[in-house]
Amino acid sequence: MFIKTISVLSALCICAGLFAKDYNLLSPDGKISVTVSTAEEITWTMSVDGRQIITPSPISYKLADGSIWGGKVKASKVKRGSADEVLDAVLYRNSKVTDRHNSLKLDFKGGWSLEFRAYNDGVAYRFASSRKEGVIIESEQMVVNFADDYRCFAPYVRGSADGDITSQYFNSFENLYTECKLSGLNPGRLSFTPLLVDAGEGLKVCISEVNIDSFPGLFLLNPNSGTSLKGVQAQYPKTQAAGGYNNIQLMVSERENYIAKTEGARAFPWRLFVVGSDLTVAESDLTWLLAEPSKVEDTSWIKPGKVAWDWWNDWNIKGVDFKAGINTQTYKYYIDFAAANGIEYVIMDDGWAAGKGEDLMVLNPEIDLEGIVKYAEAKGVDIILWAGFLAFQKDMENICRHYAEMGVKGFKVDFLDRDDQYMTEFEYDCAEIAAKYHLVIDMHGTHKPAGITRTWPNVLNYEGVHGLETVKWTAKDKDQVHYDVTIPFTRQIAGPMDYTQGAMRNATYSNFTPVYNEPMSQGTRCHQLGLYMVLDSPLNMLCDTPSNYMDNQECCDFISRIPTVWDETRFIDGKVGEYVVAARRSGDDWYVGGITDWTPRDVELDLSFLGETEYEMLIFKDGMNADRIACDYKVEKGAINGAGCLKIHLAPGGGFAVKFIRK
Repeated sequence: MFIKTISVLSALCICAGLFAKDYNLLSPDGKISVTVSTAEEITWTMSVDGRQIITPSPISYKLADGSIWGGKVKASKVKRGSADEVLDAVLYRNSKVTDRHNSLKLDFKGGWSLEFRAYNDGVAYRFASSRKEGVIIESEQMVVNFADDYRCFAPYVRGSADGDITSQYFNSFENLYTECKLSGLNPGRLSFTPLLVDAGEGLKVCISEVNIDSFPGLFLLNPNSGTSLKGVQAQYPKTQAAGGYNNIQLMVSERENYIAKTEGARAFPWRLFVVGSDLTVAESDLTWLLAEPSKVEDTSWIKPGKVAWDWWNDWNIKGVDFKAGINTQTYKYYIDFAAANGIEYVIMDDGWAAGKGEDLMVLNPEIDLEGIVKYAEAKGVDIILWAGFLAFQKDMENICRHYAEMGVKGFKVDFLDRDDQYMTEFEYDCAEIAAKYHLVIDMHGTHKPAGITRTWPNVLNYEGVHGLETVKWTAKDKDQVHYDVTIPFTRQIAGPMDYTQGAMRNATYSNFTPVYNEPMSQGTRCHQLGLYMVLDSPLNMLCDTPSNYMDNQECCDFISRIPTVWDETRFIDGKVGEYVVAARRSGDDWYVGGITDWTPRDVELDLSFLGETEYEMLIFKDGMNADRIACDYKVEKGAINGAGCLKIHLAPGGGFAVKFIRK
């Protein structure tokens, strides 16, 4: 009996040994090391400069037929590769992007594979299926075991945990960050991604995802108050009906027992880990690199630019002889303002359609939409229309065709508030149909873009951010300024965001109060100006009223002329949650913007990126009394080159904005 037991154990060990194998992968510079192990399950680890950051962490897919991709497996084929090339980018923050990585692909019996890539600034992996018949995925196992109880920046979903995880799937993906140790995360509360982990010694790890085409988005949860994060995804909706805001949302009352149902061979989303210093993370192009290339062959018709926006300022204009509001006269006034200031677009937000916007083919009787569009065209301004999700989705092709023929140039689609497979599939379908009719898209009330803006570059922007609109109603103690110096290292990793900056009414910490009809920003005027360089936003709002911009024409002139796509972007100084400075080049000219939290600070800019060429400098900086009167600023002009340096004082909640014009 003893001999037989030994024989069985030996056989089990031999069997396990057949499957157990380690595959190592290094970043091109050799600093990041990944080990993928196959035994009883697939696990992976990550070390940086010899220090293990992620300990063995299991990954797998469970299919509805009971099979598991990632159980006891042995690779049938191993393929290693590398890339080192420079790619052209359009409508992005860099016109050239370097793709340098090493890769490891493992093929397994059953028609599936697992690929890892190691870059100098991060690691990514994804599963893929080669099955022609498609699969139903019951769940994905994604566990990230960290080596220590690191500090993290976690964006919880809005609302409190009530013990029902599924109730948290419905959310707007807008929240401030909770900063705590991993073990301090609420075990019943989901966080959306990107989520940032501070691994100490100056090293950050930002967790995100790329290519969520027809696949549910990723939430993270710490279920046991340890040092691990677990991936969670919404199941596919089984029963849904109109409801929510003005009955234009699609509310789920019951879900299936699977997360995704696929057709044919396909790759699944990349799980992305951006790794490096604060500035390395902020500057990373990995989301763009991992995204599927553009499906729009001719992008010449896609126009980025600035937008005169009505909703944030509540259609408030003064000094006119008509009643301002959602009517034809008001929109012609906005168009005149945009034309006079070289602003490319006017958005007509909620209210242009009749009733509550349930049917986008029925117009508000106060609106002569066709006349407005023609008036704008004659002035060289384009019109974008707001659309509630359900009203847009139920008649999407007809709506796109009809309004494109009228001369409308795009839609701001709002109140999606989910990222299950049904919703992400809609977003890609929306992008494709809009491109068919040469329409641009701005997605609101939804998750981060996660690569779609490269795949469908007519999708110029996404919300998924606790943007300036929230200060219209947010509690006085909600620290928007601290949030502003956090998102370049977190949310922005996943792509551009429609933050909607540009407030001309500005407030110090003690003076701020939420006012819905005449909103103000937290922080100084120059903080608002600096955001135009700090944040990625190919479709960028001037959120305030034309009246306030005309009262502050000097600031309006500056921000209306700032590009929204760039030839080069560098983050030249900063620390997550404290301050950030970004430099961006368009042609021969450079723009630099910086912002700080409520701590006043002095920054010294290394201008070596300017080289020896002489530049004319135009700088907006906090005024002497900006700590008391947030709208106080000072403008200076001069000549400078890369041999010099620039010392700037930032008031509490302050900022600065500089334009360097090549002589």
